[in-house]
Amino acid sequence: MQKLIAQIMKFGVVGLIAFCIDYGLMVFLTEVVSINYLVSATISFTASVVFNYVASMRYVFRHKEGMSRRKEFVIFVVLSVLGLGINNGCMWIGVELCGISYLLVKIVATAVVMVWNFVTRKKFLDAGDEPGEILEDIE
Repeated sequence: MQKLIAQIMKFGVVGLIAFCIDYGLMVFLTEVVSINYLVSATISFTASVVFNYVASMRYVFRHKEGMSRRKEFVIFVVLSVLGLGINNGCMWIGVELCGISYLLVKIVATAVVMVWNFVTRKKFLDAGDEPGEILEDIE
């Protein structure tokens, strides 16, 4: 359990930095460059994914033996694209249907996607401590 808590803490630090990249770039693109908030959110989310991949696979999750880095990256990108869909869906619902500021909705969307990211990356990309020990700590 202690290893899982430490891993979640590392994930949180990486996620906080990725959030700053994502949120800061989104606000800049929307407010300064006058790009639509959904386009800005997509661009900023994509930029933060690049940082997140490098940092997560270096500091948070252990590389699965026998899985090529190419396959690992493809899985990471597929999970991230699904996360982007969740992010943009939350953004659209919050802004267009509920009339909430995109600045506030982005914070909620990020929290939802953060849970998605941790669970799916843990399941599909983390080697765990021993072969076959993927989700035992959180089940």
